[in-house]
Amino acid sequence: MNVPAEIFRAYDIRGIAGKTLSAAVVREVGRALGALGHARGAPAFAVGRDGRLSGPEMGAALMDGLNAAGADVIDIGVVPTPVTYFAAHHLGCRGAVMVTGSHNPGEYNGLKMVVAGDTLSGDEIQGLRRTIEAGISGFAGRFGKRTSENVLDAYADRIVGDVKLARPFKVAIDCGNGVGGVIAPRLFRRLGCEVTELFSEVDGNFPNHHPDPSRPENLKDLIRVLKQTDSEIGLAFDGDADRLGVVTKSGKIIFPDRQLMLYAKDVLSRNPGAEIIYDVKCTRLLAPWIERHGGRPTIWKTGHSLVKAKLKETGAPLAGEMSGHIFFKERWYGFDDGIYCGARLLEILSRERDPNRVLEDLPDAPSTPELNWRLTEGEPHAIMAQLQALKPFAGASRVLTIDGVRAEFEDGFGLARASNTSPVIVLRFEGDTRDALKRIEEEFRKVLQPLKPDVALPY
Repeated sequence: MNVPAEIFRAYDIRGIAGKTLSAAVVREVGRALGALGHARGAPAFAVGRDGRLSGPEMGAALMDGLNAAGADVIDIGVVPTPVTYFAAHHLGCRGAVMVTGSHNPGEYNGLKMVVAGDTLSGDEIQGLRRTIEAGISGFAGRFGKRTSENVLDAYADRIVGDVKLARPFKVAIDCGNGVGGVIAPRLFRRLGCEVTELFSEVDGNFPNHHPDPSRPENLKDLIRVLKQTDSEIGLAFDGDADRLGVVTKSGKIIFPDRQLMLYAKDVLSRNPGAEIIYDVKCTRLLAPWIERHGGRPTIWKTGHSLVKAKLKETGAPLAGEMSGHIFFKERWYGFDDGIYCGARLLEILSRERDPNRVLEDLPDAPSTPELNWRLTEGEPHAIMAQLQALKPFAGASRVLTIDGVRAEFEDGFGLARASNTSPVIVLRFEGDTRDALKRIEEEFRKVLQPLKPDVALPY
């Protein structure tokens, strides 16, 4: 079977439901995953799905394919991605597949995959494509069993048993009509919070705003509610609730690289000398903060699968990405979980006299959000290869090329990297001052724009 190569991404499988990602393709992916599960000694999978309209069809096709390869399936229904990851541990199956389009528009869907305890990425995902195209049908000794389990209560019990708030919180929670709505509001109430809910009804049309808290425009409703009510802090989840957005009472957005400072300080207080991992998009203020609190900072590639692999390799107790994926290995399982992350945040803040002041006083510098230079399929990686060959930014104190090009200067940094989920080059800039920020932006403009002169840079 020929399958669209572009749906097999660096961290997952993702495409437009019914077009590039058809039920027939998903069924064959299920067969390939089942065969891989057998090869790795873990031929059983927990399968969850988010609230997208194509979810029932895609989930059924996936489970048919897994069963056809002789793999057993535990259907856990409509749940957040982290609940599906949790199910692999809780049910002891060590395999999990989440049917989700994550933060992509509603017409998209996809698969996040764990086999024998490892999240698939890179060449492993390409290996599934090769298996399908070679017509390898997978294990044919028996047809797999299919059962159903409700693990939402067990997931909530596990968090409530771990996280202890020093005092009750009044919190506003925006689920963006994503699947976080099935558990987040009641979980935080169980933790002792008074919860104001926004858009908790799961609706794959996303009628209120797009569920992506990394974009400031998607936090406007949460900011408004914080100003109009007595809620102390705002939490927002993306479409499958594996990422967290945080807003203070005064409406300031605390981006994930600054959130990570608070988590690192807390984790290092119990794990002195531990390694803390962060991705290339994060602020340059993070490394000195980690060192000041007794930790060892490690900068790494962007991508939830890649960070999880690095976490497992190093034994680090904590990792995080600018996108909002935060990975607690201390007291948790090492997977990205926006809901658990929000609970840990409230635990830390509940011990503070003025929680919002603590958040707003975290080190900060003038910076841009993630900027997307929109190109056509295949262009971003080709342009980045040209950029790396130029060996630019000779005046930088350090140039990292582990993931794109990150040029660090004495007074800031600039980053350009090809996205592995869409045809864009992601740009981010930071400076100690507004003038430094502008200068670094211009240095990147001089190098980047000639590589694609007919498409204007997004700044």
